[in-house]
Amino acid sequence: MRILSLLAGAALAMTSALASAELAVSANDNKAVLVDGVTTPVADAAPDTVAVIDLRAKPPRVIAEIEAAASVVGPPLSVAIAPDESIALVTAAMKIVDGKQVPDDKLQVIDLQGTPPAVIATLAAGAGAAGVSINRAGTLALVANRSEGTVSVFAISGKSVTAAGKIKLGDEKSGPSSIAISADGKTALVTRDGDNRVSVLAIDGGKVEYTKRDIYPGQRPYGIVICSPGDIAVVANIGAGQGDADTLSVIDMKAKPPRVIDTLTVGQTPEGIACSPDGQALAVTVMSGSNKPKDSPFYRARGKVVLLQVNGQKLKKVSEADVGNWSQGAAFSADGRTLLVQNMVQKEIQVFQLKGWHLHDTGQRIKLKAGPAGIRIADRP
Repeated sequence: MRILSLLAGAALAMTSALASAELAVSANDNKAVLVDGVTTPVADAAPDTVAVIDLRAKPPRVIAEIEAAASVVGPPLSVAIAPDESIALVTAAMKIVDGKQVPDDKLQVIDLQGTPPAVIATLAAGAGAAGVSINRAGTLALVANRSEGTVSVFAISGKSVTAAGKIKLGDEKSGPSSIAISADGKTALVTRDGDNRVSVLAIDGGKVEYTKRDIYPGQRPYGIVICSPGDIAVVANIGAGQGDADTLSVIDMKAKPPRVIDTLTVGQTPEGIACSPDGQALAVTVMSGSNKPKDSPFYRARGKVVLLQVNGQKLKKVSEADVGNWSQGAAFSADGRTLLVQNMVQKEIQVFQLKGWHLHDTGQRIKLKAGPAGIRIADRP
């Protein structure tokens, strides 16, 4: 009876935490490691995981870490959370077959209200399923399929997710990577790192169409976010990986049609990108050569996270700090004062506090069972 009582108490504590939590979800990859600058498959790898993190806890803590497929290949926007935090969607762009990474098409639905959270459905998106986003009404999800040049459309009703079509953007080398949906739910932007453009989609309820309008922000546009209240989108252009300083581009979302209005440099390979919920701050994880071979002239032992202030439609760099190696995604807390940064090599999440406009490393590291490769919080209505 004592054991049953303890188990019941633990389940009740988890239920209470989830009910009151402000959540971040981290998708974590065990299939790939970085060996002197080369992404290398892991033989007989432990399962990938998904971690649910309570951002209201002081300090933030893992509520649960469950087995689920994930992938470091693709932008670290491979997670989306429903506005009511009932479910998360997690993609897996790659799987291991005969010792090699090959494209996967998984979209997993995770019940965040379960005790513990659990995968309740696995659907097929498209080859190389990467970036995923949910609209603020919580009724529609879009998945960018990097290895087939398409976007998959899914309808959401409560915790039920169903396939609702697929849109062709380009050939299998066009590389649709990540997707941002506007606050009004009527427009989506899809980065295409294979042919250096951002495609504009029109959304009318459950109907999604490619407008044939493409924007050309820079070399290999990859991660993309639309900052509240929706005046701008920001694209991370990861470049050719040749040691050059790469860029962010600002897209005017109020212009008809949307267009690039500004570009600024942030360093080598801006990988992850996140806006604070109030739209006043932007965080970018920058590889800074930390993913290069050690004998490369462009190698740096640590990556960086760069903080920018959003002033209307302008970005201003205000702070930066060192992070780990092969760092991936970033996520703000709801109040914009806590910032999580994923360090893939260290299998940890680094916790920062914003003191004014200064990034303060708290020293806290959230340890995970696999390398964190994608992270998100919910976009509220």
